[in-house]
Amino acid sequence: MKALVKSRKEKGAEIQQVEIPSIGDREVLIKVKATSICGTDVHIYNWDEWSQSRVHPPYVFGHEFAGEVVETGEKVTKVAVGDYVSAETHIVCGHCPQCLTGKYHICENTQIIGVDRDGCFAEYVALPEDNMWKNPEDMPVEIASVQEPMGNAVHTVLSGDVVGKSVAVIGCGPIGMMAVGVAKAAGASQVIAFDLNDYRLDLANQMGATTIINSAKENPVDRVKELTGGHGVDVVCEMSGHPTAINQGFKMVTNGGRVSILSLPTKPVEVDITDDIVFKGITVQGITGRKMFETWQQVSRLLNSEQVDVSPMITHHFPLEDFEKGFNLMNEGKCGKVVLHP
Repeated sequence: MKALVKSRKEKGAEIQQVEIPSIGDREVLIKVKATSICGTDVHIYNWDEWSQSRVHPPYVFGHEFAGEVVETGEKVTKVAVGDYVSAETHIVCGHCPQCLTGKYHICENTQIIGVDRDGCFAEYVALPEDNMWKNPEDMPVEIASVQEPMGNAVHTVLSGDVVGKSVAVIGCGPIGMMAVGVAKAAGASQVIAFDLNDYRLDLANQMGATTIINSAKENPVDRVKELTGGHGVDVVCEMSGHPTAINQGFKMVTNGGRVSILSLPTKPVEVDITDDIVFKGITVQGITGRKMFETWQQVSRLLNSEQVDVSPMITHHFPLEDFEKGFNLMNEGKCGKVVLHP
């Protein structure tokens, strides 16, 4: 089959012909209809410090997709050939202390497709049946392919109450854009979006932001104080990973507020714990993955009810062979979500 392979320990990737994956008794083989580029994929493509310490080329990367089940293992009972599916990308062990208490999303033995094992930038991908999520038949493939990252946005925003509260979304990459839409749908009184990129701020505006702020042109902390009567925002969703932005997030949150961090800084970040966390009495949450499968249910219902419309942030489509165009756009910040079609 045709696949996009991270072939060497350097920047880039290449299309190769590789074997169609074989499946075990409890696995399924999916023909990929659409696969979208994630920020994690950009880290891997660019071969940054994080990816150098985590992934082991050569292998097929990519982890967000929608497709059709074309083969099932002998013991598979939950899905059938012909089912239209997406997938939870965290493969968990089921027997660690976290799994045994229902916290599958923080399984200590998690494997992520496209990171720790072959992924979906290919014509076919093999996965355990337990990771399958059945899609509505009428859901467009590009929408179905972004449910996994939308789950990150939903998990981040809804990890605490947002009804009637002011929410800051720092970093308007695709997940940040979706977080804006989720916060608005969940009843936030204000959704303030921050980025350095006017193109992406415009997309955040289309996703429902009540205020957009270019942090290179205005002081984010001062503007938040103006917008909140001097008190600061109730909730900060940190999606940027930039040390300066992270510190601004801690300074703009109100006393007793919440800071939920999904971003992955590539280096350690210095934070004023005394003044910005302890004395403010705030809650700081690290967000990883999606609650399995609570978050998937929330994502599906938000999309099916049309309370969140993600179509404005899906800006580009390319054949898999034109992957370089997609990654270049991601690196330049001149896109929302980029969808590849094998």
